[in-house]
Amino acid sequence: MREFEASKRVKEMNEKILTSALSSRRDFYRDYKIGPEDLLEISVFEDEKLNKTVRVSSQGNVSLPLLGIMRVKGLTSNEVEKEMRDLLAEKYLNDPHVSVFIKEYRNQRISVMGAVEKPGAYEVTGQKTILDLLALAGGLKEDAGQLLFLIRPPPLEDEAGRVKKDSDDRTPRTFVIDLDGLLARGELALNMPLIHGDVINIPVSGKIFVGGEVKSPGGFPLKGKRLTLSQAIALAGGLGPKAAGSGTRIFRYTGNGPGKEIRSANIYAIEKGQEEDLQLKENDIVIVPMSGTKAFLIEFRETVKGLMGFGYSF
Repeated sequence: MREFEASKRVKEMNEKILTSALSSRRDFYRDYKIGPEDLLEISVFEDEKLNKTVRVSSQGNVSLPLLGIMRVKGLTSNEVEKEMRDLLAEKYLNDPHVSVFIKEYRNQRISVMGAVEKPGAYEVTGQKTILDLLALAGGLKEDAGQLLFLIRPPPLEDEAGRVKKDSDDRTPRTFVIDLDGLLARGELALNMPLIHGDVINIPVSGKIFVGGEVKSPGGFPLKGKRLTLSQAIALAGGLGPKAAGSGTRIFRYTGNGPGKEIRSANIYAIEKGQEEDLQLKENDIVIVPMSGTKAFLIEFRETVKGLMGFGYSF
């Protein structure tokens, strides 16, 4: 009976993946962020000499008549139109009308792994979302777990467009998405737009997850066994050198709508027998922050930013 219910659940989710991916695609193309190698078709109604088809450089810039070098990386076509209108109106034209059309989208490589029918690396163009990639990957397998992990490579540039130094933080960001929230409850805010280099991982059911300042973060099987917090930390290679074991948090999905349970633990006290070694449940997420309150807040925010489907707020 449990196998039948799991199969029915996955079938319904896969149907939702296909229908939701199609219905939401138009909105995400509208919100597409321009990037290097995109080809833009720019038209200015008042002066056809300003019309130009231009490819975005590797630095995220385009060269335009009258305006010179303009940074467009990270902007939508509507935002580029507005910025061009403002610049032209300031010096050259009275109430200009500008149109920016993305003629060609750059190629992006996004990987899907874990409990999907067709795992692999996909070359895609244009703005794609989690649902789009799940559809390309053939949907979920019957043993798919309830959580989806989106691992995002660190940006090579800062917000000002400067190339980051080797000493800058190059830690990937991890977003955790509740698949029931995305598919069963239709919370499309969880249907995050993807960028080049993203990796989607859907572990099989029956796992717990350990992240943050541990030596080998990841998912670990329960397999019907009892697993405590200290055992989970050990499976993850133990605490890292910057870990604040006293600030460890366990995030637990209750299964009743967007319910949640957050528990605190002190790994050092557990090791000394001064505190109960908490028993973990399927889909528990253990986060070990870096030392310092500020470091914990950063780790918490970055790691569980996609946990809106769990009802967390910041």
